[in-house]
Amino acid sequence: MRSTFQGLETAKRGMFAQQTALSVTNNNIANANTPGYSRQRVNFEQTNPYPPSSFNRPDVTGQLGTGVEAGSIQRVREAFLDIQYRGENSKVGYWSTRADAMQQMEEIMNEPSESGLAKTMDQFWSSLQDLSVDPTNQGARSVVRQRGIALAETFNYLSTSLSNIQTDLKNEMEVTEQDANSLLRQIEGINKQISEVEPHGYLPNDLYDRRDVLIDELSKLASVKVEYSGSGGNPSSIAEGLATVKLLDESGSELTTLVSPSGRKDINIQYDGDAVSGISVGGKVISAAEFSSPGKLQGLVEAYGFESEAGDVEGLYPNMLAELDNLAYTFAQAFNTVHGDGMSPNEITNDQTNEDIRFFADASSDDGALGDKAGFASRMTIDDQIRDSLDNIAHAIPNENTGEAEMGDSSNVLALAEVIKNDLAYSEDGSTSFSNYYESVIGAMGVNAQEANRMTENGEQLRSAVEGRRQSVSSVSLDEEMTNMIKFQQAYNSSARMITTVDEMLERIINNMGLVGR
Repeated sequence: MRSTFQGLETAKRGMFAQQTALSVTNNNIANANTPGYSRQRVNFEQTNPYPPSSFNRPDVTGQLGTGVEAGSIQRVREAFLDIQYRGENSKVGYWSTRADAMQQMEEIMNEPSESGLAKTMDQFWSSLQDLSVDPTNQGARSVVRQRGIALAETFNYLSTSLSNIQTDLKNEMEVTEQDANSLLRQIEGINKQISEVEPHGYLPNDLYDRRDVLIDELSKLASVKVEYSGSGGNPSSIAEGLATVKLLDESGSELTTLVSPSGRKDINIQYDGDAVSGISVGGKVISAAEFSSPGKLQGLVEAYGFESEAGDVEGLYPNMLAELDNLAYTFAQAFNTVHGDGMSPNEITNDQTNEDIRFFADASSDDGALGDKAGFASRMTIDDQIRDSLDNIAHAIPNENTGEAEMGDSSNVLALAEVIKNDLAYSEDGSTSFSNYYESVIGAMGVNAQEANRMTENGEQLRSAVEGRRQSVSSVSLDEEMTNMIKFQQAYNSSARMITTVDEMLERIINNMGLVGR
């Protein structure tokens, strides 16, 4: 026989369940603007019906429901959308970092402009043309010297500025390394907190949200994959478990594990001189040439410079610095050769022999001789003899037989001007002029910058689209929560009304039955 008070118990359970649902709705509304918060819901479950299946069960018409209970409070989250978001976030982190690096490079190179290297070279060439009209004109000679100084200083400025940005990129890499390790420590800490809660059957939804926010931030620094494992004890069947975060390469293959239930592995960037030689993760070293995990870290490594498989230094800034060194060194060497073959006023008037005076020199050399090509753009200067006397600028070509030259001869000045326009071996692909080769360098820089900007814009659009779908699932809708609030309130009131009805029935039975005939 079922209890007389079964109706009261059923209604009481209904009130408690709806009250729990209202509390969850209240929490959702309160956290509507909390970053990373996932809306939560109550999973209602029917309680066991009466009577249970047993040998001594009472003979009744059928099983009666005994009410409802709040089985669990679960956050609403779509794991597939998280995977998509993190994949796009990694790409945006990589391309935006690359785009920023290219933007700074374009600002320094400043082409085309009235103060760029191309314009400075044109002005130097024009000064030589002016000197060829009257090689004895001291004003024209002074302009040639000043334009030469301006050309050398432009090379110095470009090389030094690029090197300074490269240093800034190294500092940013170190900050990114610290950020990544901080995120890994926090994820490890949340894993430990979750392992203390889940075994008791609870769902630590707030900890899940905090962990997902940290993993989202980590995915911008590098491409990662997350796997989950049980935390032991007696967890809920819908518990998410402990996160294992793995580092992926650009093809999606696993490189190493960053965080697991057993601990974490710190990321350390290793350097060899002015280049990244590898990435160490918990003692396991991944060479810089093999490290291809899309994200901000890889973008910084490629911009700053890294050791290739052949042992050379590759990267956006090392390549541009090498191009500047090649331009400066090849031009200065060819210009000095032609200048040394000519004769200056000092040689002509003083019957001096041709001393092969250099026009451009290496600031790091004691005698001004050109040293190594590497870094020459930052060391390029004007030879001290040219600085000391304008009459050391060689303008004439000596006679092959007598070795003498005329003061009004400007043949060597014209030959010097032709060095700028003539084809030189600036690259292994063949000879070309200074302007053509420099245009190809600037053009390649522009193409790379355009690609980075385009990929960044595309990535941000895809990430925003995925984030929109993810928010449509996980974010709090105030309209929906208001609807739920009214629904749960009415259900609560109905359960309360049911208690009143049952109470009236019991009152009739207890207080009014058995009074007939008295």
